[in-house]
Amino acid sequence: MLHFLDPLREFTFAGVLCRLLLAMACAGLIGYGRTRRGCAAGLRTYMIIGVGAAMSILITLYEWQMLHTVWADILAEVGEKFDASRLASQAITGIGFLGAGTILKVAHQQVNGLTTATGLFTTVCLSIAAGAGFYECVILSMLLTVLILNVMTPLEVLFKRKLHNITLNIEMENTENIAEISALIKKQQASIYEIDIEAGPAPASAIFILKMSKERGSHSAMLSSIAEMDCVRSVQELIS
Repeated sequence: MLHFLDPLREFTFAGVLCRLLLAMACAGLIGYGRTRRGCAAGLRTYMIIGVGAAMSILITLYEWQMLHTVWADILAEVGEKFDASRLASQAITGIGFLGAGTILKVAHQQVNGLTTATGLFTTVCLSIAAGAGFYECVILSMLLTVLILNVMTPLEVLFKRKLHNITLNIEMENTENIAEISALIKKQQASIYEIDIEAGPAPASAIFILKMSKERGSHSAMLSSIAEMDCVRSVQELIS
């Protein structure tokens, strides 16, 4: 452990201030990246959550200190049991409901908000660690979380492309054109895993899940060839 931080681990005004500021700063750094991507939960949301989560464990620490000092005589009379984890556990439970509210099912079988929900959960746990004075855990968790949310995103897209899997949303004149489109896809030496026809008004729309061949695995070439078909109104690659 980093022993020079030991004075800030004590439950003093300076220690409490440092923990709250650290939780707010780390949560804000994570939220800043989400704000730049236009996510529902952004900078201020993450900062407020960070401060609130840190407060949950600080209140618990305050209760523990009071029960062993000022409230010691009352505690001896009533014999109250103390659970140091109850407020922190309720904070984690509560963020589950908030995180669920950020998850939305949008068009074309796409689900948005999963990363935001998990980011909120991680921020709460990180802030509880800050409130408890576990500074090493906070710093490492913050660095890893920022790395995952900001650096790993383009790498994930690149990895998915290397797998040669592709999901397309294709709008066509009518559902009878599916056979024609499927024939073109197979001509491109791609395998069709699944076709899901989306119900709705004209024009017809369908989701194609494909496995591209290694020899002809260009996503742009597949999109161009499908877009050039007379029966196709639009084609879009879906990247989750």
